Amino acid sequence: MMNRGLLLLLQILVAVVVLVAWHVASTTTLIGDPKTISFFFAEPLAVGNRILDWFADGSIWYHLGITLTEAALAFIIGSLGGVIVGFWFARKPLLAAVFDPYVKAANALPRVVLAPIFALWLGLGIWSKVALGVTLVFFIVFFNVYQGVKEVSPAVLSNARMLGMNGRQLLRHVYMPSALSWMFSSLHTSVGFAVVGAVVGEYLGSAAGLGYLIHEAESVFDVTGVFAGMFVLTFFVILVDWLVTLVENRLLVWRPKSAASF
Repeated sequence: MMNRGLLLLLQILVAVVVLVAWHVASTTTLIGDPKTISFFFAEPLAVGNRILDWFADGSIWYHLGITLTEAALAFIIGSLGGVIVGFWFARKPLLAAVFDPYVKAANALPRVVLAPIFALWLGLGIWSKVALGVTLVFFIVFFNVYQGVKEVSPAVLSNARMLGMNGRQLLRHVYMPSALSWMFSSLHTSVGFAVVGAVVGEYLGSAAGLGYLIHEAESVFDVTGVFAGMFVLTFFVILVDWLVTLVENRLLVWRPKSAASF
């Protein structure tokens, strides 16, 4: 297993190389016309200064709070719904078979198409963005939890029943441990999709949020503002994903170290 310090160093090195290459391309003639490159891709120092200005004057916190609130609600509601329905369908094969084509049809719908519908139904407040995020998160969690429960070994189930476990004990000691790995794997992906739902909703119609900031910057060809908004968004998504990893490692202490450390 790779040393964590070395892994972190390599990850930072990748970011440094990308930033240096970006800086060289946008400020020197080594690759092409720096004015053209900086017009389309901005300059890393300018993006950094814009981010520092946002945090220094405090203007970013309001927009960031709106986006993170929408993403958190979408993540919580979508994840809970996916876990509950996933367990339910996995334990009820007939129910799953009846609703299978409808679940697949709903999952196949382009989510961007739903954004204007949610805005019409729920208005331009946070709930239309939350609804869009829920549609993205729910199916990711649902399919993973459903598969995790279905993957329970028949031999393990038979032995548990022979030991006299009732339905609640089977759920707690057999089905839940089997589904947890699948569930947390889906939650890592769901964090990003919850934010995507919030930002896309804000981009299409909102008066606040990071999606609104990015859209406003894009409308006046402010590439620096667009990249600054994306970097702030990326940082907080990584932070939330790290928190999910901490919870995952705490709940799945029984896993082999190599699997838990990925």
